[in-house]
Amino acid sequence: MEITPRAVAIPKETDHLEQGKYGPIFPRTPACYGFTIIADVKPGRAEAIREHGHTLARALEQDPHLLAPLKLHYLRWVLFDDDTRFMYQGIFDTDFDKYTEDAVALFGRSGVSTTFENLEGFPEDWRTNPEAFARFVRQHHCPSFIEYGEYPYVTADEIKKALRIKGALSEMLDQMQ
Repeated sequence: MEITPRAVAIPKETDHLEQGKYGPIFPRTPACYGFTIIADVKPGRAEAIREHGHTLARALEQDPHLLAPLKLHYLRWVLFDDDTRFMYQGIFDTDFDKYTEDAVALFGRSGVSTTFENLEGFPEDWRTNPEAFARFVRQHHCPSFIEYGEYPYVTADEIKKALRIKGALSEMLDQMQ
């Protein structure tokens, strides 16, 4: 099986895209689905954002599968401009609508909050109002104009399965020696 890297240019205009519950459904790219938001940090809340990183890391130590419902590849949190601005990037296997609803449900169920609460304009009722959560993300979304995948259109589940197979084959070959 040959895996050919791919890149896809993403159109600036979204009028022609299918509309989901919370806005346009961006096409699946070689990197799967995702979004980037950039927002202003509430004054004095940068350290709370950093602490939330520790809180989330501890929660994942307790339950490594805590975020599994989100079908994630990667998440990245960045504070910049002297900690006055925040960037969040997420790459995942589901469309935006499903990701949003799953994230709201997951955080509501787990008791782990979202660091977005430290951002200007984030809705206080986000736990019971996925639409407000989605609206905030859409308003702060900075869409990609091109996305590249070294292993295009491969889901996180497929990657995990391939790694399990690799591990099983390695173990089998070690036992044969």
